[in-house]
Amino acid sequence: MPLIDRFLGRLVQRGRLRITHADGKVAELGAADPAFPDVAIRFTDPATPGRIVRHPALGAAEAFMAGTLVIDQGDIRDLVNLLKGNTPWERGGALKPSLPVKLAGEMIHRLDRVNMARRSKRNVAHHYDLSDRLYDLFLDADRQYSCAYFTDPDNTLEQAQADKKAHIAAKLLLKPGMRVLDIGCGWGGMALYLHEKTGVEVLGVTLSEEQLKVARARAEAAGVADKVKFELIDYRAVTGQFDRIVSVGMFEHVGPPHYKAFFRKCRDLLADDGVMLLHTIGRMGVPGVTDTFTTKYIFPGGYNPALSEIVRGYEGTKLFPTDIEVLRVHYALTIDHWYDRTVAAKDQIVALYDERFYRMWTFYLAGAAAAFRTGGMCNYQVQLSKSRLTVPLTRDYIGEAEAGFRG
Repeated sequence: MPLIDRFLGRLVQRGRLRITHADGKVAELGAADPAFPDVAIRFTDPATPGRIVRHPALGAAEAFMAGTLVIDQGDIRDLVNLLKGNTPWERGGALKPSLPVKLAGEMIHRLDRVNMARRSKRNVAHHYDLSDRLYDLFLDADRQYSCAYFTDPDNTLEQAQADKKAHIAAKLLLKPGMRVLDIGCGWGGMALYLHEKTGVEVLGVTLSEEQLKVARARAEAAGVADKVKFELIDYRAVTGQFDRIVSVGMFEHVGPPHYKAFFRKCRDLLADDGVMLLHTIGRMGVPGVTDTFTTKYIFPGGYNPALSEIVRGYEGTKLFPTDIEVLRVHYALTIDHWYDRTVAAKDQIVALYDERFYRMWTFYLAGAAAAFRTGGMCNYQVQLSKSRLTVPLTRDYIGEAEAGFRG
């Protein structure tokens, strides 16, 4: 029996996987299960299975991108869900690279996450300076490229993203005239929302030139460019005082060696009664490493922190942790919508880039959704305050404020 058949055979117990090798030999693995669709894959190159066994995630991704791993039944999301669903995080998982590959990956990861300022802009541009048209095709109209908040799993993506903004705004305890810093402001949606709903003035900072152009244009079009401003600047270079700080989906690019400096900078920028809200992808277990596919193709320099790493980052800064919330499957539900919209826009994406890029993007989204559905990833919302008395003593205010924003 080929090595990959034994390797995958140990993993796939629920659901059926049919493998057709380059020489025409066929293996049938697993057993029918209503929780998993049947999946059939085919190798067009005899060297591909060995690459996948040595480095499962990267090997499978590159084979799928190159067309040497072909899915004849189902799609890449079905394949990823079949493999990940059989090896959930709480049972230890099983898709691990060989030891030499693992050790080499850990060494590269440690070097890569020393995310100095001169590399940060290049890392951000790798992902966020892709064509505006790509993001328009799979995100909501406000271009919220971060975890939505599903008060009901059946909500639309637009509703869930609006609810996310309301949830975050509620935790910021905003009042008209306050100054707010948005670190990693994306295309400006959060900053514009906070001003519209509460009358605060916002400075959004980003390292993406493409995002900056869009954010500024949106503020001009809304007639609020004097109240909602955007700058191409590293957060480390921001000066002044702010009543509130919000950061959504940016902390993943900071890097553990810089967490302490990040929180110290935030503390220095906050007014004496200031509050900050950090929204970040995180890992539910111990500190780890970013998988090689993600650092090579999607987010160079990116790392999703364990909660312990976030806590160690703000310890000693005299910031008070006033609320920590764990969003578990919300991002899986979010990415499900992104995946469906990406598949529906295949022709447009291939026209923008090519088939290989389209396959890479669907692999990325399928893997990311599975990481939140059955893997060890989640989202953390960490609220910190400079004073122990600024934030109410109970959480009731959050729901009350959210209802007002939604109304």
